[in-house]
Amino acid sequence: MALPTLRIIGFILGIFLITLAVSMTLPMLTLLIFERTDDISAFLWSSLITIAAGLALISSGRPVDAQLRPRDMYMLTTASWLVVCVFAALPMMLIRHISYTDAFFETMSGITTTGSTVLTGLDSTSPGLLIWRSLLQWLGGIGFIGMAVAILPLLRVGGMRLFQTESSDWGDKVMPRSHVAAKYIVAVFVGLTLLGTLAFWLSGMSWFDAINHAMTAISTGGYSTSDSSMAHFGAATHWVAVVLMLLGGLPFTLYVATLRGHRTALLRDEQVLGFFAVLAVTCLLVSLWLWLHSSFSFADAVRTTIFNVVSIITTTGFALGDYSQWGDFAVMVFFYLTFVGACSGSTSGGLKIFRFQVAYTLLRSGLKQLVHPRAVFKQKYNGHNLDEDIVRSILTFSFFFTITIALIALLLALIGLDWTTALTAAATAVCNVGPGLGPVIGPAGNFASLPDAAKWLLTIGMLLGRLEILTVLVLVTPAFWRH
Repeated sequence: MALPTLRIIGFILGIFLITLAVSMTLPMLTLLIFERTDDISAFLWSSLITIAAGLALISSGRPVDAQLRPRDMYMLTTASWLVVCVFAALPMMLIRHISYTDAFFETMSGITTTGSTVLTGLDSTSPGLLIWRSLLQWLGGIGFIGMAVAILPLLRVGGMRLFQTESSDWGDKVMPRSHVAAKYIVAVFVGLTLLGTLAFWLSGMSWFDAINHAMTAISTGGYSTSDSSMAHFGAATHWVAVVLMLLGGLPFTLYVATLRGHRTALLRDEQVLGFFAVLAVTCLLVSLWLWLHSSFSFADAVRTTIFNVVSIITTTGFALGDYSQWGDFAVMVFFYLTFVGACSGSTSGGLKIFRFQVAYTLLRSGLKQLVHPRAVFKQKYNGHNLDEDIVRSILTFSFFFTITIALIALLLALIGLDWTTALTAAATAVCNVGPGLGPVIGPAGNFASLPDAAKWLLTIGMLLGRLEILTVLVLVTPAFWRH
């Protein structure tokens, strides 16, 4: 990679680090409000170290003759997530006096909006650290939306080019410049966060809890201010969380299109309709199962089921009771939901609904071809032709997505984890869900007791899942580094 290219990547990373350092003022202000000044020094030193690193990277200036090519974006995307996590972990290590392994795991889980945690005693944890965890998920959520809308279609990763034409159509007809589109997406994200904060407060939360949960719900991250997660709060807050998680799981470009005059953009999108169809069927089946096989009333069974199903399918990871105790059928359903994810262009992880819909379209076309061998069938999705490049990209992504989970699970088992913990930990990390299954990392547990080697493996899995696998894997190929 040429020196000017490395310089411009370093310059951009420096800007990210300076932004991260400035963001640390929010937990410092929070600590002043709560009169917990003993923890301010941790954020102050972390901020100074981070801003010093950022200034060092931008000190040589932005190269005027260098431009980032699409292949350079692979390096920038992966490096930005890693570098930010390296420095964002400092406050956690300094305040909780945990190892850097645990601090980096918690930070990567936050910035990738996974929601797996190694921390306990959250109810009495420093308010500055709690708001910092939530802020990391909020920043990671909006960062992933920007990447999914602007970068992944450009890099042709995982079939995301399906949405490139759609985005350019809006760019021509609705938003003349891409930076205007980015401003609208940020405005929508901030607006939903503010509305979510108000709704949580009106439903019974304190202002502090409302702000934290609004940030982690709309980013589908799942960090909470209590060890009991959302079970610590009343039923009204559960419904507010459901609405926010659903809003976070929908394509943000469609919100922008709706605000700019395309009133039926959300209602006519095949991916959105498919997402709600899957939700409706799953919630109905699991609600009936829980009602018939437990002491829950029908109303409580419906509320608890809807909350947990929405939490898992949007890869948020909020917990409301231990659904692993609901019986084998419910546990299997939740395990399957771990892989699904919500919509592309949202803050959620997983495979995404559109890939399942494309697979069904291909299956249906293949079956017709068997009946009518000489006929020519056009394969379309959401009004777009499914050309060979898109199909190949989706198949490649899906294959490596599965292989990644299988390989990480195998390595976790080699370290000494039981098969349930190993498999579900790998799946929840790559799919960015949060809780796994079993007594160790299930909804009632956490990841603190896992060996350090397992935590680093899961950290890699979180990064791979958030950046759609291929964006990271391409960096380890010899062809990428050839001039």
